[in-house]
Amino acid sequence: MDDSHHILFDHIAIAVHDPAGVTPLLVGELGGEPVAAGPGAGFLWYQWRFGGAGVLEILEPHGPSDGFLHRFLESRGPGIHHVTFKVPNHTVAIERATRQGYDVVGLNADDPHWMEAFLHPKQAQGIVVQIVETGPQDDGSDWQLPFPPSPEPAPDPTALRGLRMVAHDLERARLQWQSLLGAECEAGENLLVFRWAGSPLRIAVEIDRDRPEGPIGLEWSTESARSLPATADSVLGTANFAASEAN
Repeated sequence: MDDSHHILFDHIAIAVHDPAGVTPLLVGELGGEPVAAGPGAGFLWYQWRFGGAGVLEILEPHGPSDGFLHRFLESRGPGIHHVTFKVPNHTVAIERATRQGYDVVGLNADDPHWMEAFLHPKQAQGIVVQIVETGPQDDGSDWQLPFPPSPEPAPDPTALRGLRMVAHDLERARLQWQSLLGAECEAGENLLVFRWAGSPLRIAVEIDRDRPEGPIGLEWSTESARSLPATADSVLGTANFAASEAN
């Protein structure tokens, strides 16, 4: 049975040197609500939910200085690192990716509560794609990592609506996000918008052969007409777009 329509776009992850440096923006200006935090292999992670909608994960390098996140920050600086999709069956999702020509890397099925694999950005239009199956006991009860100090949350939270990307080829974009990862697709002029049932997050893909493939920014929306903070781009290491059209 095809389970691709039960895939959930779970969160967007951004790598930074120090998460304490982003909380004035994420909480004080955008109104982020803490969700969960914990340790990973070579990193620490912290998640905030925005406006009752999308989840943004902040990654901080932790451990030996030659770890993957240290290398990412040294070569690129802070910015969007990956997107995470939760699938009902890890094995089926990997088999589907392999059939469609992807080389799946970083396969880890040792923990039944968190089985993961990745699509490499060289094949996945310039972004790391994490594919995860979570077990029924993965409720976060053992995550004890405290969040960095934060100001009072903004009273009118901004909603994280999704990711803006560039791809060179329309059909490859459809293959990746729609055929492989189960999105519904809305097509406009040089723009494809991919949405997942049950997820507030979307991916908007600009088709442009003259620009490098990959993520170019986050999309946000507010109930008020206020603009995004001027510091958002420099703090998060990526462009930030108003996304009133994403509602």
